[in-house]
Amino acid sequence: MVTVESHDGVLRIVIDDPERRNPMSNEVMRDIRDAIDGGGRDAAIRVIVLTGAGDRAFSAGGDLSGGFVDAPLVGHASRGELADLFRTMMRTAKPIIARVNGVALGGGFGLAVASDITIAADHARMGTPEVDLGLWPMMISSVLIRSMPRKALLEMMMTGRILDAREAADLGLVTKVVPKDELDEAVDEIVERLKALSPAAVALGKRAFYAMEDMDIDSSLDLLHFGLTAAALTEDGVEGVAAFTEKRSPVWKGR
Repeated sequence: MVTVESHDGVLRIVIDDPERRNPMSNEVMRDIRDAIDGGGRDAAIRVIVLTGAGDRAFSAGGDLSGGFVDAPLVGHASRGELADLFRTMMRTAKPIIARVNGVALGGGFGLAVASDITIAADHARMGTPEVDLGLWPMMISSVLIRSMPRKALLEMMMTGRILDAREAADLGLVTKVVPKDELDEAVDEIVERLKALSPAAVALGKRAFYAMEDMDIDSSLDLLHFGLTAAALTEDGVEGVAAFTEKRSPVWKGR
């Protein structure tokens, strides 16, 4: 189950099954994807926050209660829901914050790391325990290998070792670790900072960041060259420079 609410420019998406530690079924992944896609298209939304209900889990990973291995070939297409979710997260121009309020395992771990900014409570635990079930963390590997050293990643996946929040931060998987009772304050602080910035600049910057990730350096420089010109052509770019020279606060229009 997923609950979605919007208030004051913030879309909050909550995996809401705390008794089972917020597992990610195909339906849950579709609901998250659709909510992110809708928020990305809504001009009133400035920031998207992902979290899990309760204080025990962000998400303990895939929901294995629905016959996950009963008909592997028949269920092949539906297993692509997580890949589609990751693609939507990267393509959505709005910044996405993961509020990691407890364990984040398997697909839940991938969801947290795939977010643009990941804020974790210090009691959170993260990892890829799939190997303990005779499985392998396949699709989330694509996200993780872009965020942490490959040797550390392979060891974690091969052994199923669980990381604490501080180690996850040291490996580049988490943006910031805070005490449990300061998690909401830390998330709100970043939300307010993002809301104060130009929506057009943030959107162009996020798209350029993910687009250049797998490019060679010449191709990425060409892309960013055009990106800078695109930013300079926006109304927000013109307003931002004018506000700076006139020593006043800018008034963003998001275009």
